[in-house]
Amino acid sequence: MGSTATRIVAMVMLGIAARCHDPPQRSMESFIAAVEQVEAWNPELKGVALLRSLRGWGGLDGPLVRHFLGPPSEEAPPTLPSAASDFFRSMIGHRVTEAREEEGVVLTQDGTTVALAPLILGLEAGLLAGEGSSLSGVYALALAQTLGLSFLRSPLPDSLGPDGCWDNVTSPRAFALSGTPSLATDALVNGGMDGVVLGTELFGHAPERPPVLSGLLRRYYQHRLRDGGLGSAPRLISPRRRQNFRELVSPALLREQVREALALRRRLAEDPALAQGAETEAAALGAGLELFVRRYTECPAIIPRCQWEAEPYRGTPTLLALPLSFLYVHHTYEPSRPCLTFQQCAADMRSMQRFHQDDRGWDDIGYSFVAGSDGYIYEGRGWNWRGAHTKGQNSRGYGVSIIGDYTTDLPSRPTLELVRDRLTACAVGGDRLIANYTVHGHRQLVNTSCPGDALFSEIQGWAHFREVQP
Repeated sequence: MGSTATRIVAMVMLGIAARCHDPPQRSMESFIAAVEQVEAWNPELKGVALLRSLRGWGGLDGPLVRHFLGPPSEEAPPTLPSAASDFFRSMIGHRVTEAREEEGVVLTQDGTTVALAPLILGLEAGLLAGEGSSLSGVYALALAQTLGLSFLRSPLPDSLGPDGCWDNVTSPRAFALSGTPSLATDALVNGGMDGVVLGTELFGHAPERPPVLSGLLRRYYQHRLRDGGLGSAPRLISPRRRQNFRELVSPALLREQVREALALRRRLAEDPALAQGAETEAAALGAGLELFVRRYTECPAIIPRCQWEAEPYRGTPTLLALPLSFLYVHHTYEPSRPCLTFQQCAADMRSMQRFHQDDRGWDDIGYSFVAGSDGYIYEGRGWNWRGAHTKGQNSRGYGVSIIGDYTTDLPSRPTLELVRDRLTACAVGGDRLIANYTVHGHRQLVNTSCPGDALFSEIQGWAHFREVQP
């Protein structure tokens, strides 16, 4: 490496070292940039070798890890400043503090939070799985062991989640959970699903040509959607996390992998906490996996209010009497363009909330939920609180709006499916909507053009659409 290049890389690595003295910015961008810098500093450190080093620096060890992956590389390469490994240790090592701050997680460009440990384990297991071997290590290390332990050690529904809130979505440094942590927080589940999806994608990869890790992560986490939204996007990107996982892992396969991971852990670790009667264990795993499938594969990912930086509710909210019977479809009209990034969708949510609170004098943004064209649902008043979306009907149904003006154009097909299929299935499965719920367009009940001619024509073809009964 030439002297100029050496100085440049040295300065970059000193930047990593400097970040180690202060809480690092916990974004996926920061992590990927640091991986890129290590790849530039030591080109020989790639593929399994790089992942093994990351695993060592993050303290990712245990009986199952060693069984599938062997021992980690605990020492930084001689040419890599030790401060760099300190930086990765602070980013990767997962724990929840007594103050319910979850460490070892990062905020991704799409607004979701991901734990790095299961992602790294899944990637390494996928690269090591070769001809004649299975993907059991990918499933066990990325997700199955975590789910199984959580189902056996925590009562339902507390064995999954919760999500949380970042101190700042522009410069994230601390992530506080919104409730009592399980062994399978939302961030660990997200990282585990990504580890399974990407680890499976790497299965059978030629070992002599290891993938560039930073490039793989950039393509997955930092793809920018174009005007076609998800409809014209690549398959392997993070907004498609739940879809890809659902298509890859059936409930039966997941049940088998969880049981195998627990049995292997029990044999390798002789863990007395896993001493369950067969009938008790089967019941706990069955109920836990049913909840997991509904929450993380049937339901869409919902960006919570704190993530889009909502202002507090003004006044006292009114509880809904669930389940409800109606879904009222809206478009925002203004903002008039579909939002394609978390940053833009969040800004649109804040703009609508200001308009509803300040101009109209409402207590909060009126909608129950809002769909972006970035692949995500945004929480408005949510599942439990009465909205201000459809005058005279707010206690009877949820008001769901799609960001954009759909007078002449339709939302993208994935956005329509997000509302028509995923959100409604989640509502019915969670006993928030009755099974034979009715879909109405806003204009059927109020003198308005909402949800636009094009979108109203579209929803008239939905299975649950009904004319208003006199």
